[in-house]
Amino acid sequence: MEIVNIEARTFEAMLSKFEVFADRMEKLCTLYGDMSQRTWLDNQDVCLMLNISPRTLQTLRDNGTLPYSQICHKTFYKPEDVERIVSVVEDRRKRERYDKNFNSE
Repeated sequence: MEIVNIEARTFEAMLSKFEVFADRMEKLCTLYGDMSQRTWLDNQDVCLMLNISPRTLQTLRDNGTLPYSQICHKTFYKPEDVERIVSVVEDRRKRERYDKNFNSE
């Protein structure tokens, strides 16, 4: 274990800056609502909701159809973004079925 000594006034300055930072964060959370209440979805959740493969999900991310956020190499999605593309996925599925049936006849 390493011990670091600092002057009292340096410590007080750091503490003061941290308190300013904490106050700003509290104001932001108040302004934008309690973000901890928001439920984020992961890859598995989205694949199950949309009944798609992980590769299809990757394509939706790559072409900008589905917005996402990454934290430590883990991908998360807002539920409202996933709900917004349900019709897009269904339309593609219907078009593929139509093309398959039309081309097989």
